[in-house]
Amino acid sequence: MEDNTKKVKIAVNGGINFGSKLSAKQLLVLAKYLGDEEIELTTFQQLYLEIPADQKQDIIAEFEEAGLQCYPVGNFVKSLRTCNFCKGAEAEGMPVAIELNNRIAGIPVPFTLKPAYTGCPIGCGEPMVNDIGVMKVKDTYNLYVGGKTKGQDAVAGKLIRENLTPEQLYIVVDKIIQLYSEQGKKREPFHKFVNRIGYETLNEHLY
Repeated sequence: MEDNTKKVKIAVNGGINFGSKLSAKQLLVLAKYLGDEEIELTTFQQLYLEIPADQKQDIIAEFEEAGLQCYPVGNFVKSLRTCNFCKGAEAEGMPVAIELNNRIAGIPVPFTLKPAYTGCPIGCGEPMVNDIGVMKVKDTYNLYVGGKTKGQDAVAGKLIRENLTPEQLYIVVDKIIQLYSEQGKKREPFHKFVNRIGYETLNEHLY
């Protein structure tokens, strides 16, 4: 019999932690709603799956109880891509990464925006080739914008702020996303937006 249940796609991951890991409990609760469906693993450390629309809130609550984090799919700020925090949570700024993710993930934007974070200059989280990149250097944070990962015109982002405190970092990233939300054209990728308005205009907005 054909299943006519209306489905909605959501993005799920294990949260900001030591690498892209899932526990047995998390895998079991995901499997509960898969049935014969496939689950899609994205390059941005998220799993895409479809769930019944009329059960969305209850299912998300069940996922979150298992320690999963859920995000909307589409033109939103993605959850923060991170490194593996190989030197430890405090040393590589995990609390800052978690707070930044909580502040920005899921915000509506003109086109999918991909932020990334790394806890040291080795850059395992690939911050320099994503839309917004954060790199912890000693006890402060450097911020890059405008990176592009794909295509023959792939490019590293530009360093626009150095030696930020966590609070300064949150404020600057909030302002960048606000500007993009207000002035970006429909379906305009972030790197094109930055190139269109120019770094001078971007910096003026941040000041």
